[in-house]
Amino acid sequence: MLDMDSSDSWRRAFRVELRAQAIGLAWRGWSVLPGTYPAGPQWAGREGVENTGPVPVHADWQERIGTKPEQVATWWTGRPYSLLLATGVTLDAIEVPGHLGRGAARVLRAVGLPVPIIATPDDRWTFLVSSGQQLARPLAEHGDVVLHQAGSWVPLPPTPVEHGVVHWRVRPEVCGWQMPTPSLVQDALMDAITNESTYAAGSTRLVTAD
Repeated sequence: MLDMDSSDSWRRAFRVELRAQAIGLAWRGWSVLPGTYPAGPQWAGREGVENTGPVPVHADWQERIGTKPEQVATWWTGRPYSLLLATGVTLDAIEVPGHLGRGAARVLRAVGLPVPIIATPDDRWTFLVSSGQQLARPLAEHGDVVLHQAGSWVPLPPTPVEHGVVHWRVRPEVCGWQMPTPSLVQDALMDAITNESTYAAGSTRLVTAD
């Protein structure tokens, strides 16, 4: 009984945190949506559970974009739904593998331009940017860089996922809630790719010399 009470208490606390984040972001004009949450012993058989990652709970989710914060608050009254951002409205998102995200973050720090960055437990990094620009060809051809625009979404902290929780690497407050232009982040990502290639080439030369 104590374990069940503890589990229920944890779920309630987590739902409250997700709801608070959703309301706050909706007031800032972010297009937030409720998403499915991970299957597990504590959630088995519950509505909204999803085994393949967070997806919108509502089939008509695109029609719900722009819902007022008061209505958004009701979506999280009963379930610990994931917190999703519908992209392509005011924000786009560029998702990359962790090693490339870390390289781009170093480039941005070096020039004093922090941008909001989200990370997942499986080491995927997502950069939030203003919407409306396609990927530059080197990134589009990279194969492991994903641009989320209209018709897509990304999970926002503190969404629960398999093996952990989505979290901020750089919070929006750090940049005053001002989203960077896509070109700024894309340039940093291309610099990171170039730096990786240069390092790899140098390592190959050292090995050959030995």
